[in-house]
Amino acid sequence: MGSLESGGISFKRDSNNLIRSYSAGRTERNPFLYRPRSRLSRFLLFKKIDYIQWICTVAVFLFFVVLFQMFLPGSVVEKSELVSSPWRGMELVNKDLLYLKEIGGLDFGEDIKFEPLKILQKFKKENREMNMPFTNGTLSRFPYRKPQLALVFADLLVDPQQLLMVTVATALQEIGYTIHVYTLRDGPVQNIWKSMGFPVTIIQISHKLEIAVDWLNYDGILVNYLETRSVISCFMQEPFKSVPLIWTIHERALAIRSRQYTSSWQIELLNDWRKAFNRATVVVFPNHVLPMMYSAFDAGNYYVIPGSPAEVWEADTTMALYNDDIRVKMGYEATDIVIAVVGSQFLYRGLWLEHALVLKALLPLLQDFPLDSNSISHLKIIVLSGDSTGNYSAAVEAVAVNLSYPRGTVKHFAVNGDVSSALSAVDLVIYGSFLEEQSFPEILVKAMSIGKPIIAPDLSMIGKYVDDRVNGYLFPKENLKALTQIVLQAISKGTLSPLARNIASIGKSTAKNLMVLETIEGYATLLENVLKLPSEVALPKAVPEIPPKLKKEWCWNLFKAFLNSTHEDITLKSSRYLNEVEEQWNHEQGESTGSIAATDDSFSYDIWKEEKNILMLNTRKRREEEELKDRTDQPRGTWEEVYRSAKRADRSRNDLHERDEGELLRTGQPLCIYEPYFGEGTWSFLHLSSLYRGIGLSTKGRRPRTDDIDAPSRLSLLSNSYYRDALGDYGAFFAIANRIDRIHKNSWIGFQSWRATARKDLILVFKPAFLVIQTDMARTWSIDASYATIVTNASLSRIAEKALIDAIETQKHRDAVYFWVPMDMDPRSHLRRDFWSFCDAINAGNCKLAFSDALKRMYGIKHDLDSLPSMPEDGDTWSVMLSFALPTRSFLEFVMFSRMFVDALDAQMYDEHHQSGRCYLSPAKDKHCYSRVLELLINVWAYHSARQMVYVNPETGLMKEQHAVKSRRGKMWVRWFSYSVLKSMDEDLAEEADSDRPKGRWLWPSTGEVVWEGVYEKERNLRNHQKEKRRQQSKDKQQRMRKKHRQKVLGKYVKPPPEDIENSNSTMSTSETS
Repeated sequence: MGSLESGGISFKRDSNNLIRSYSAGRTERNPFLYRPRSRLSRFLLFKKIDYIQWICTVAVFLFFVVLFQMFLPGSVVEKSELVSSPWRGMELVNKDLLYLKEIGGLDFGEDIKFEPLKILQKFKKENREMNMPFTNGTLSRFPYRKPQLALVFADLLVDPQQLLMVTVATALQEIGYTIHVYTLRDGPVQNIWKSMGFPVTIIQISHKLEIAVDWLNYDGILVNYLETRSVISCFMQEPFKSVPLIWTIHERALAIRSRQYTSSWQIELLNDWRKAFNRATVVVFPNHVLPMMYSAFDAGNYYVIPGSPAEVWEADTTMALYNDDIRVKMGYEATDIVIAVVGSQFLYRGLWLEHALVLKALLPLLQDFPLDSNSISHLKIIVLSGDSTGNYSAAVEAVAVNLSYPRGTVKHFAVNGDVSSALSAVDLVIYGSFLEEQSFPEILVKAMSIGKPIIAPDLSMIGKYVDDRVNGYLFPKENLKALTQIVLQAISKGTLSPLARNIASIGKSTAKNLMVLETIEGYATLLENVLKLPSEVALPKAVPEIPPKLKKEWCWNLFKAFLNSTHEDITLKSSRYLNEVEEQWNHEQGESTGSIAATDDSFSYDIWKEEKNILMLNTRKRREEEELKDRTDQPRGTWEEVYRSAKRADRSRNDLHERDEGELLRTGQPLCIYEPYFGEGTWSFLHLSSLYRGIGLSTKGRRPRTDDIDAPSRLSLLSNSYYRDALGDYGAFFAIANRIDRIHKNSWIGFQSWRATARKDLILVFKPAFLVIQTDMARTWSIDASYATIVTNASLSRIAEKALIDAIETQKHRDAVYFWVPMDMDPRSHLRRDFWSFCDAINAGNCKLAFSDALKRMYGIKHDLDSLPSMPEDGDTWSVMLSFALPTRSFLEFVMFSRMFVDALDAQMYDEHHQSGRCYLSPAKDKHCYSRVLELLINVWAYHSARQMVYVNPETGLMKEQHAVKSRRGKMWVRWFSYSVLKSMDEDLAEEADSDRPKGRWLWPSTGEVVWEGVYEKERNLRNHQKEKRRQQSKDKQQRMRKKHRQKVLGKYVKPPPEDIENSNSTMSTSETS
C-alpha cells in the first residue's frame, strides 16, 4: 500500500542549465569535426543502412514492449480501476474523499478466482471415455460388494477436522460406502469412530519406516493432515501408485514455511513436499484462499470443498477462554460501542478504498456519541484487515484523519493476529468488502459463531445464507446510505437494539451448522468422479439420495463431552511436525556434508597408501622374477588348451562359490514357493525363510541383500511395462519356466501372492446388523452380520507348511494341485456363486466371451463355439489369487498351455487396449486388463487335465480334495487339455516361429523357449558350421605363415676370442669401482 499523503519535495533540476553546461563542455573537449565517432555511428554512416527500415524496427520493438506491459499483473493502461470497480456510479460527495478518485493503480479483486480447470477437464474426459462403446460386447456390473474407503489420520485427538470427517463418513456410509479408519497414533476420538460402526486400526510403522497395509484392498484413500506425509510416501511406491488418493489439508503452516524454504535455498525439502502433492489424485482445501497460498506445490490437482466447523470450534474455544476482561485489555470501557470493519481474506489493493467508504458511511453515527471532557468518543471502530508488516495502519489513520474522526476512534488490527479475541470484544461487525467471493467469508462465520450481529452487502454468496433482518443485516452494495440507516437502527441510544441482539442469537445458531450440505455433497460428488470401481463393486447411491437429516448439522452430539475441554491447537501441532521434518532434513544434510569433508581429508592418505602398495607389489614381483631366472621353462600346452582350462576353472568356481545361503538350504527341499512382487510397497509381506523365494517383476524394485530372482533378466518381455502390468504374476510363471533347470532344482514348485499374506484379519462390512467379532489383534468390532465377509489369514502358517511338505514327500495325492486361497472366502465373491459367474463378475460380464474367443483362436476352430469348458457347481471351491503348488513337470505343462492361451487373449485385445487403455474386461481404464481372467486359468487347466485339486487350510493344514476326479467323468475336455495335443501345438508354433517367414506382431515367441525337433538339428548344424569355419581359419593362417616373405641374412656373427671378453669384463669392473 502506498501512502495516501500528498505533497513532498520536488527533485527537478534546472534543465536549461544542465543542457547548456553539457553541450558546452562537450564542444570544448571534442569539436564535432574532430571528435572520434562511436562504432554504432560509423556503422550507420558508412554502411549506408536504410534509415526508414531502422526507424520501423525501433517502432515495432517499442510496440511489443507496450503490449507486454499491458498484460502485466496490476498494470493500469486503458483506464483507472476506480472507474471499472464495483463502485461505478457511486457518489463521493464528501470533499475529503474526492482525492481518492485521483489515485490510480487500484484493483478490486475481480480477477481473484480459483477454478480447478485441469481437474475438471480430467473428470469430463474420463466420464466421456467411460461412456464410449466397445467393439466386442457390452459391460455389466455385478454388485457383490460395496466400495471400500480408507480414512487415514495422523492421530485421533479431538479437533474440528475429526468432527468434519465423522460427519462426512456417516453420510458416505449411508449411501453405500464401507469405511475403515487408520491412524498413526491413538486418541480419544477412537471411541467415537467405533461407536459409529467404523473399524479402527493403528498403523504399526517398522524401524525401516515400512507400513504393512495392502492399500489395494480399497477403492479410494482419504488422507487428512500434513502429518500423514509418511503414509503418503507409501503411495509413491509400486504397486500403490495407481490407488486414488484424496488429501485434505486445512493447515496454513506449510504454505507459510514454503516461503522460508525458498529464501533459505532449501530446495530439496521443498521438492520433497512437491512430490507428495503431485502424488495425490486430488488435494482438497476447505476454502479458496488456501489453494493460492499453496501455489508453490500446485500440480493441477487442487480442489475446493467449502465448509468446515473449524471457525465455530475456534469461537467456542475463544468464548470459553476469554471473558469480559478482553475489552479492558484492549483499552475499551463498558460504555463504549465497538464496531469491527472486516473484509475479504484476499488483500487486493482496492480493499482500503472500500474500507474508507464504509468509514464514510459510519460518520453520522458520531452524532449519537458526543465527546467527553477529554475529547474522546465512546464510539470505537476497529478495522480488521491487512497485515502487521505492511503500511495498512498508516492508510487507515490517513483515511480517519481526512474524514475528521476524533483521535483514537479508528484503529487497525492485523488479521494475522488473534482475530477471535478481537471479535469477541466488539458489539457489531460490518463486512466492508464488495468482492464476489466463491464461498461464504470465514470471518463472518466466526463473528456469527461468537454471537455478534453482522451487516454485509447483498453479495450472492452472502445472501445465500443470510436473510435480511433474520440472522443478519444486508444492504445494497451500490447504496452506502442504506448502510448508514442500518447501523443507526442496529445501535440505538448508545447500545445495541433488541432486534440486533435477536439477529445475533439467530445468526449464532445458523453459523453452527453452516455449509454442512455443501461439504457432504462435495465429498460425495468428488468420490463419484475420482473412484473407478471394478465391475464386482456396487455403485453408491446418487448424491441427492443422502438423507436430509445428515446434511443439516455436524455431529456435535458425538463431541459434546470434548467441547469444553482444552485441546492442542491444530496450527501448533502442524508447526511442531514441520519443525521435526526440518530438523531431520538438516541432520541428513549435515551427515552428507560431513561425509564429503571426511572423504576430502582422507583422499591424500588413500593416494599415499595406494602408492605404497604398488611399490611393495613391484618389489615382490621383481624378487620372484630373479628367483625364477635360472629355472627351466615347463611346457604349458597350446593357447587353446590354456583357455579351455581357465574357463573350466571359472565355471566350477562360480558353481561352488556364488551359491547363496538360501539356495543351499533349498537344495534338499522338495518344494520351493516363489512370491512374485512388484515394487517396494510389497516388501513387508514377503517371507524370508528358505521355503520361499521372491521374484521381482521389475529390476528397480528388487529387495537388497536377498537372492530374489530378477524376472526381466530371465524374460526380456517383462522389460516392457505394458506386458508386465497386463500379465501380472503370469510374468513370473513365464520367467521361471524359461530354462527352468538353471534356477529351480526342486521336484515341486509353488507360488503365493503377496496379497494373500497381506489379507490377515481383513473384515469387510456391508449392511447394518451388528455382530461382535474378536480378532487376534485384541479388538472387538461391531459389524454387519447379514452381509459381511470375514477374511482370515490366507497365507500358509508354519503348521500348514509342514503339512504340505509331508504330503509331497509321502506322495499322498501324487500329481495334484494344492491351493490354499479358496474362491468362497474371496471378498469379491457373493455367497456361493459358480465359477463362471464369479469370473464374469470380476471381468465386467465378459469373462465367458473372452475365454470362448481365446480357445477358438488357440485351437484354430473356424465355426462358432458357444460352449465353454464345464466348471460345475458341486459344493466345492476353486483356487484364486494364484497361490498353489504342483510338481515341476506339471508346472511346465501348465505354462505350455498358458503361453498359447495368453497369446490368443493378447491377439484379440492388444490393439484397443494398447491405444486407449481400455478393454471390455473392465469398466474403466485398467492396465491389468486380462490378469483377472488369467487368475482363474489354473482351475480350468487342472480340472480338465484330470489332476487332483486339494484345498489346504492355511491355518490348520487340513487337506480336502475338491471336485473328485471320479465325479468329473463325462465332463472333462481331456482331448483338448492332454499333454500330447498341447505338445504338438507347441511344436507347431515353435516351428513357425523358428522359420524365417515374415510375420506381424506375435506374442508367443517372447513368452518362453522356442523348442521343436528341428531346433536341435539346426543347433547341431550351426555348431558344425562354426567348427568348420574355425578349422578353415586355422588352415588359412598356417598357409599364410608358410608363404610369407622372409628377410635374407645380411651377414654372420663372429664370436670374439676369450682374451677380448676378459679385457672387456676387466674394463667394466674398473669403471664400476671408479
